[in-house]
Amino acid sequence: MALSDDLRKRVAVAVVEGGLSRNAAARRFEVSIASAVRWVKRYETTGEISPAPSGGDRRSRRIEAHCDYLLGLIRRTPDMTLLEMKERLIANCGERFSVSVLWRFFDRHEITVKKRPRTPRRPRPNSRVINRHLAGIPTKRAIRRLDDALVATLLTFCPLSRTSIR
Repeated sequence: MALSDDLRKRVAVAVVEGGLSRNAAARRFEVSIASAVRWVKRYETTGEISPAPSGGDRRSRRIEAHCDYLLGLIRRTPDMTLLEMKERLIANCGERFSVSVLWRFFDRHEITVKKRPRTPRRPRPNSRVINRHLAGIPTKRAIRRLDDALVATLLTFCPLSRTSIR
């Protein structure tokens, strides 16, 4: 739970200007001792009361330092893979980055490199055949195959007679 800047300021002022100890200020304002210590330290070092921004990306600065080099690589050899870029960075810049870091770098800069053109769409089969299949209705070809197989099976197990087979 985030506490208000007003409360943070009252605790910090009570310690810095009022002469209270951090523990006494924490008891007086009913906050934890650790919070009081952090707030006073931040107030003394930076003069800020508000909490520092949390989250976000803290490590992309390393790869962003090589932005011009990476963009130049893409311009010169657009068919280079991420693994090859990783090896070039190690050889030329002495920096090691994972393939996922390189991928996120290019994603941030909205750069996509396709190795081959998009695969053409397959022609759609006849929609009537698809609908019959989804409805569980056999097609004429399937019925013919079933009839031929049934007749062949019955002929092998039943002697030929003059009665019709149903």
